[in-house]
Amino acid sequence: MKILVTGATGYIGKRLIPLLLNDGHTIICPVRDKIRAENYYRNQKNIQLVEADFLNIDSLLNITKDIDAAYYLIHSMSNSAKEFHLLEEKCALNFKRFSETTNIKQVIYLSGITNDTKLSKHLLSRKNVEITLASDKYALTTFKAGIIVGSGSSSFEIIRDLVEKLPAMIAPKWLNTKTQPLAIRDVLTFLHKALDKKELFNTSHDIFGPEILTYKEMLLQFAEVRKLKRHILTVPIMTPKLSSYWLYFVTSTSYKLASSLVNSMGVEVIGNKSNINAILDVNPMSYKEAVKLAFKKIEQNSIISSWKDSYISSGKLKNFVHEFVNVPEYGCFKDHKERVINDKKRTLDRIWAIGGETGWYYGTFLWKIRGFLDQFFGGAGLRRGRRHPTELNIGDALDFWRVIYADKEKGKLLLYAEMIMPGEAWLEFKIDEGKLHQTATFRPHGLAGRLYWYAVMPFHWFVFNGMINNINK
Repeated sequence: MKILVTGATGYIGKRLIPLLLNDGHTIICPVRDKIRAENYYRNQKNIQLVEADFLNIDSLLNITKDIDAAYYLIHSMSNSAKEFHLLEEKCALNFKRFSETTNIKQVIYLSGITNDTKLSKHLLSRKNVEITLASDKYALTTFKAGIIVGSGSSSFEIIRDLVEKLPAMIAPKWLNTKTQPLAIRDVLTFLHKALDKKELFNTSHDIFGPEILTYKEMLLQFAEVRKLKRHILTVPIMTPKLSSYWLYFVTSTSYKLASSLVNSMGVEVIGNKSNINAILDVNPMSYKEAVKLAFKKIEQNSIISSWKDSYISSGKLKNFVHEFVNVPEYGCFKDHKERVINDKKRTLDRIWAIGGETGWYYGTFLWKIRGFLDQFFGGAGLRRGRRHPTELNIGDALDFWRVIYADKEKGKLLLYAEMIMPGEAWLEFKIDEGKLHQTATFRPHGLAGRLYWYAVMPFHWFVFNGMINNINK
């Protein structure tokens, strides 16, 4: 079959596509940033990447109409736009109009459980998208999931941060809200097995794990799995804004995502029972089993996708990393250093392991201070770390940087700064003719940007000298 998969570089899409390829299907992926997607799927056969944006219906003309089925995985949980629901509706409407002109027989849509009488704006938007996608030209299969538990998922990483960082918590009352968490592996099984399943055409099913748990119980069970003793006191006085700041400062989430989550966490996410488990022969695992499986993947360094790699995890980069590949020359300050290298492979391995748990090779204390200041002013800080300890792909988050270019064979790594500052910054590592070149470039925005550069220049001298020396050690 030829299958259209939207959200191909997203958390679910990057995990679903390999399953479909293993079945021998041909996958068509409309993506906004083709260069970034090519980096993910460069070694895969039977996959076609097409640059298209569902907010722009004219761009959809690039997509072939010879398609048998489609997955709709577009979701903007942490979109900063105030009228995000209108953007989601527009995406769904454009997708529907395009799909009605193709040979698509089935569209499979992953939504959220929407059974509570008082839904958040995001859950209302999810419900509206389902209504918008319904069509007489193709069959719609909708799966509605609650909290998804898996390595790299936003909910898993937030719970992990809270449990592992705080031995005791004074937490907001929404921790008593009930939910039915579902393992990412089970979500993928539902999506995978539903393909071309005619008894599921034009049906909608809630999918959920076997337990009803409060968020507090999820935190405590997570602590049990990690063999940690934790104490949680819930108080009724935390406003949604205070709750958002609480999540933002303690966990690796952005403030925008924290606000979205807080608005949704006051809503009970309890699914309606159906025969979907029997139809697809799925027996969802328990919450503790899902947590154990997630840590097994983490220990094996086999995290396929992470919410942190989404552009909106920092809010600074919007759509295309390749727009920042050409480092500017005019009106910029530069700090360039070079060293003769003895072992190219070893040097590249050290460069490709930079950041995250490895750190930045020199001035760790200064990097942490800069990260704290960035977080204090609303930036990502150093909390995002990195998805994999030794692998880097275009578009990956790397502490408060974003990977813009990464080619180990050509010996070049280029990072773009997503920290809060009055200007733009790039950090480049390049090996050429037996030398390691390390270049920091800063393009100031006005007088404030110039003052900022001169203020940090003394620290740069120590940090960048130490960094290149230790990389080349």
